[in-house]
Amino acid sequence: MNLESILRWLEALGVPPEVVSIGAEADNAWCVLRTEDSTWEVFWREQGNRYDWARFTNEQVACHYLFGRLAWSQVARGAVGVLPTAG
Repeated sequence: MNLESILRWLEALGVPPEVVSIGAEADNAWCVLRTEDSTWEVFWREQGNRYDWARFTNEQVACHYLFGRLAWSQVARGAVGVLPTAG
């Protein structure tokens, strides 16, 4: 998973596209930014402030982190879950 594919994966989970901002800071969104020192930052931005900020040295790890956070939020609100087993 990378920045090119994460939006498709999140869409498959039902995460609205406006909740994620790739490459730019945006209020009321999870942001993924590449910094000048080639690290990746992931954070929630609200009213100009950063929350739940994390930094990674690898694009794929940053994307998996964000995917995990948003997948868990979808599970917690009941939008996705475990499929019933046959039998």
